[in-house]
Amino acid sequence: MRFEQYYLECLSHASYLIGDESSGLAVVVDPQRDVAGYVADAEAAGLRIAYVVETHFHADFLSGHLELAAATGAEIVFGEAAKPEFPARLVTDGERISLGEVVLEFRATPGHTPESISVVVWEHADDDEPWGVLTGDTLFIGDVGRPDLLASIGFTAGELGSMLYDSLREKLLPLPDATRVWPAHGAGSACGKNLSTETMSTIGEQRLTNYAFQDMTRERFVDIVTEGQPVAPEYFLHDAVLNRKSRELLDDARPQPMDLRTVEAARERGAVLLDVRDPDGFAAGHLAGAVNVGLDGRFAEYAGDVLRAGQEVVVATDPGREREARTRLARIGFDRVVGAVAVEEALVERPDLAERSTRLAAMDVAAWRDTEPAL
Repeated sequence: MRFEQYYLECLSHASYLIGDESSGLAVVVDPQRDVAGYVADAEAAGLRIAYVVETHFHADFLSGHLELAAATGAEIVFGEAAKPEFPARLVTDGERISLGEVVLEFRATPGHTPESISVVVWEHADDDEPWGVLTGDTLFIGDVGRPDLLASIGFTAGELGSMLYDSLREKLLPLPDATRVWPAHGAGSACGKNLSTETMSTIGEQRLTNYAFQDMTRERFVDIVTEGQPVAPEYFLHDAVLNRKSRELLDDARPQPMDLRTVEAARERGAVLLDVRDPDGFAAGHLAGAVNVGLDGRFAEYAGDVLRAGQEVVVATDPGREREARTRLARIGFDRVVGAVAVEEALVERPDLAERSTRLAAMDVAAWRDTEPAL
């Protein structure tokens, strides 16, 4: 068996490539939207990606199942409770798919969403114990998937929390202690409140340390998993809906360069000028009216709180990072990048359009607010 975890730090997102070297078949689980890495790695290992499995309709990123299917001919797989608006194989609880010697067993584990599944991985069909389990957003390291996201339209947090209680105890807790646990997210994700920085664990370790596995009533469990959850980013509902639909495939080409006249025309029709340089560079000088979200760090998540779905975007950046900005926005389904402008060149051409910003710490802002007279 060949097993690879891909961890995208900026979205705290884990995806997986599982291959059977005896048959040459492979599966990708919960892929990010830009899928070239999976395709290249599979080809280098002599594997053909035959399936792409989604553990649920993700809310925090736009998944790459359609891109992988188009690139490789892979069959898309969801749990039977999913209702995707594109061709897909819907697997039942306990159903298995054989890659050769490697076998995938699907378990219905609703709770984070109604259609959530977990994927039990058997290195050989006749092994006494499974090798591992890919838990999606059902079970994290140190936490479980929140049941209150808007991804689950038509269900209450209490209803989903009750489903999650059963899923953990009936489908995951019975697995042997040595079973490796591979979740879809780690620390920093808004899909839970207490995620570990670790990206792999075991059922035995989680049995001892994860609060959700401890002995408690259903009512107490629902109270714990629904209280204290972080505010979900604005774009989550957009992605949860879009992941169900047949949509346009990723276009990660370099955005077309724009001159200042074209930029202004785009802004007049409602486009946002998004300056993706670091905050110090932005403060030192930027085009008037630009909004700053730096590319380094959790760019897509922060940009998703600033922008609105369907809004046109002009990227303002240093030369060479335009394509990166477009791809990272596309990872959360913000595809309307209409062009890019080189900030420093534009400011040299039109210094009258330059603005500066002052950076203040939160404590300084609070002190300033307290000393300002009331209006």
